[in-house]
Amino acid sequence: MRVLLILVHVCIFVSFPLLAQNTSEYFIPGPVKPPMAPANPEAPPRQFRGLSLGMSLDDLKSALAKDGLFNFRGDRDVSLLPVREQTLVETTGPSYIRRAYFQLADGKVFIMAFSLDTRIMDHYSVYTTFVKKYGEPAALSPGEAVWETADTRVSIERPLSVKYIDKKVFDSLIQKSKAGEDYELMLREEFLGDF
Repeated sequence: MRVLLILVHVCIFVSFPLLAQNTSEYFIPGPVKPPMAPANPEAPPRQFRGLSLGMSLDDLKSALAKDGLFNFRGDRDVSLLPVREQTLVETTGPSYIRRAYFQLADGKVFIMAFSLDTRIMDHYSVYTTFVKKYGEPAALSPGEAVWETADTRVSIERPLSVKYIDKKVFDSLIQKSKAGEDYELMLREEFLGDF
């Protein structure tokens, strides 16, 4: 029996290097995942549940009052921003939306921002919903994902908010602000030049 065991061990030790030399590496590919984004994605939206960029203050108040996703209290939730001659509507929600902000210029909504409740909604679900409908984002960073057209910018920002911006109105307000700053700087320089 001892001889048989020694013979088996010798056979294993002798054949092991031969087995090692004859082995090849095989790559077994994982399952191919289809892309999440559609081949022909939709343009980023300018509206959410009947609330849209460009709507008037009266239409906005009416839409908010009718939608059960918001706890809109009427004119108590409307503020005038005198510095910029703009209006801000801020309201809360009973479930998915913690807070909603609507900024108006010249009586029209140009920014809508929805802060979502992270206890019942997660960033990944919102992001994948957007990708499946609107395609891959135009810009992606740890802080936000952005979808854009010439007129609209929609972003999902961390921790979890969705923001819609009318780019044309926003850009024109930025230009006006810069022009005002340039004018103030010129007046300051003229004043200093009088010394």
